[in-house]
Amino acid sequence: MKKTEMAVEGKPKPVLWVATPQRLFAIDMSKLKINHYESPKFEVLPLPLFNMLNLAEKDFPFGMSCFVRDSKLYMVGGEKPKPGASPLLFPRQPREAGHDKLFGDRGLSPYVYVLDLTGLDSTTDLDLRKHHTSMLAAKPIPIVEEIEGKIYVLSGTPWQAECLLPVPTFEVYDPAIEQWKPLPEPPFHEKRWPSSQIYKVIYHSVVGTTIYVLALSDRDYSDYYYSYNVNEGNWKLVGKSEDKLPVPYPFTPLCVGKFVPAYNDIFIYIQFDCVYAAMIPSNDKSSPTRYQHLNEVDGDLLNRDVPSINGVVVELGAHEMCIMQPGITDSEHDKLGPCCSILYITTFKVEKLLHSSSSAQARGLKLLKTADASDVSQTSSHHDHDVQDIRAPFLSITCLSKGFYDLDAWGPEAPHICSAFFHQLQVDPRNVR
Repeated sequence: MKKTEMAVEGKPKPVLWVATPQRLFAIDMSKLKINHYESPKFEVLPLPLFNMLNLAEKDFPFGMSCFVRDSKLYMVGGEKPKPGASPLLFPRQPREAGHDKLFGDRGLSPYVYVLDLTGLDSTTDLDLRKHHTSMLAAKPIPIVEEIEGKIYVLSGTPWQAECLLPVPTFEVYDPAIEQWKPLPEPPFHEKRWPSSQIYKVIYHSVVGTTIYVLALSDRDYSDYYYSYNVNEGNWKLVGKSEDKLPVPYPFTPLCVGKFVPAYNDIFIYIQFDCVYAAMIPSNDKSSPTRYQHLNEVDGDLLNRDVPSINGVVVELGAHEMCIMQPGITDSEHDKLGPCCSILYITTFKVEKLLHSSSSAQARGLKLLKTADASDVSQTSSHHDHDVQDIRAPFLSITCLSKGFYDLDAWGPEAPHICSAFFHQLQVDPRNVR
């Protein structure tokens, strides 16, 4: 790829970074368009890429998670298959593939890799290098969150689930002093013999300074909710039901979402295959949370009955958001053809409507569950017990791009997204030749 293709008159180039267990993608957002699907059968477009890094082929760990800070992309943790093992065998049959016992801690990675996003070559070279600091202990498929300027990393569910997790399984990195610090061990990661426990972190969410985790407990091998407040510094068992969590339903680990940067009370989130907006009362706690189903965003996905595996929400700007939902079509699917992996990407602009003030809430209307009456059947029962929804929508949604893309570049692995971030590639026209 020529450098001149990366810049037009020195304007920033929008890049969507997506990490899967064994690949890192740089998606060219300028080539995402609105695709109209009027026919039941339609063409699935190629995913527009600047570049793709096959982590397995380049001898990096499998299943790293990433975060972006100061225009640098950091990738941490993961597991390393033994030399000669097929990259495809590890996620499907990890016990047969085995770990590279000479790498990290018995094949589990404590290492941190970094990619500088400030240079023009960041999307063409994908020069991922080992950072000079490492975690205190290796962490497979880690959960990574930035809270108040510090990076919190928690061991996830290892692909080879019966391996014993290195301690500490939970630690924090302070970029200001470039040091890692161990944190209290979570109850669901207590050290035990491999044969007695399968580690399983299911979902998580972050609300303010608190991390909520849904994980398998060794109490009765049931799923429980746990919480950790970074200021208090201790883990708490919350209970089996999300009703026990002291947060609105969209903030629970069962949903994935982000606040719209321009508004501190508008939260865009994915629940299963549906995309919703929640207006969270900021001052009057007695006011109900309002919901709006964003049919403009997820309509094509729902109409074509393509169940997504895991979706992500990405902030693009003050009012712009992005939804990515990967999925695998059924082999008998009559709308998209034979079994294939696809990625549904929508970018859209979010603006409040003039009548979306709390005056409607004050009237205490108990109406339909969503902004669109036809979507009632698609709404989860969680709205029944804690929300009085208002019929009138409170947001205007303008789609900027929308379409299905094929995942040939994704490879035969299941299209699972570990992390996704937006970055504007700043280009100095004096450096473009």
